[in-house]
Amino acid sequence: QVQLVESGGGLVQAGGSLRLSCAASGRTFSSYAMGWFRQAPGKAREFVAAISRSASSTRYADSVKGRFTISRDNAKNTVYLQMNSLKPEDTAVYYCAARITTSQVMGITPEFYDSWGQGTQVTVSS
Repeated sequence: QVQLVESGGGLVQAGGSLRLSCAASGRTFSSYAMGWFRQAPGKAREFVAAISRSASSTRYADSVKGRFTISRDNAKNTVYLQMNSLKPEDTAVYYCAARITTSQVMGITPEFYDSWGQGTQVTVSS
């Protein structure tokens, strides 16, 4: 497992942008598939975006496709989530997740991942 720390959350108006960061410990970050999930009060945790170990593959939930971009900088042990055109329904706690992989596989379910950050709050006002 790796230790993950999210940052970059905050309060933003609808239509605005935020960039979330997830910093990972360790020297084998390039072996980890990474994902972003979010959870709003009273709702189940839902998949947002994922990226493979070398960033050759990405995947997005339909609700964020075209608005959010996941990326990674393996030299900095960091994965990012750029969020544009934010909507009030994007309000949630956003979690970073990781799982070591031996290929470019990604996961879209929480069960795929075995390391999680503490989460960062994103609030979008209208």
